[in-house]
Amino acid sequence: MPRLEGKQIVITAAAQGIGRATAIAFAKEGASVLATDINAEKLTKLSGVAGIITKVLDVTDEKAVRKFADEVDKIDVLFNCAGYVHQGTILECPDEVWDLSFNLNVKSTYLMCKSLLPRMLAQGSGNVINMSSVASSVKGLPRRLAYGASKAAVVGLTKSIAIDFVGQGIRCNCLCPGTVETPSFLERFQELGGTPEAMAGFVSRQPIGRIGTSEEVAALCLYLASDESAYMTGQALVLDGGCSL
Repeated sequence: MPRLEGKQIVITAAAQGIGRATAIAFAKEGASVLATDINAEKLTKLSGVAGIITKVLDVTDEKAVRKFADEVDKIDVLFNCAGYVHQGTILECPDEVWDLSFNLNVKSTYLMCKSLLPRMLAQGSGNVINMSSVASSVKGLPRRLAYGASKAAVVGLTKSIAIDFVGQGIRCNCLCPGTVETPSFLERFQELGGTPEAMAGFVSRQPIGRIGTSEEVAALCLYLASDESAYMTGQALVLDGGCSL
């Protein structure tokens, strides 16, 4: 039997990278996936995948998120995958970048959880998966000030939701990946010149000797979304090739 048979799942930032890989993995395991993203053009590439319905959504827009939540009849799993990575120290972080980092990395997760949790509570069950990072309360990484601070907030948000609603059938965990090859990562790589030396710098952070793949993160998401992880809540799961060792 498919591991997610009959589950209704909402994913944010599903048009590319980890979100896209996870949407496909969930659908293959029998889930009905509502894949959302702000990028309508990239989102259309999922339109033909069996088990996936797409919807354009700006997760930083409170009114849009509330309207979206009102349209959701049933939800078993919410995967908050949207995020933004800024490269720079505190001296290289303008106020607007700090605000963007917290709006996209933290507030969007807050809005989605706040809007969809009532539906889960009415059902008596629900499962939230949030996207944090190894660059958070797990480990400090160079030139990741806004990213690390905002992703640490996601860990705290996750644990708070987990303890507040554990007695009402709700589970909440988060992922803390290391460097993963995604379109976002490739953009940062190009910003550093796209050289072999730049790539070697990224790879060297992982003692395992390589960066991760979106499919590897999706596999961990699949475990968290399934009933196999039914005894787990409030945890920050690290998948980082040894970066935090």
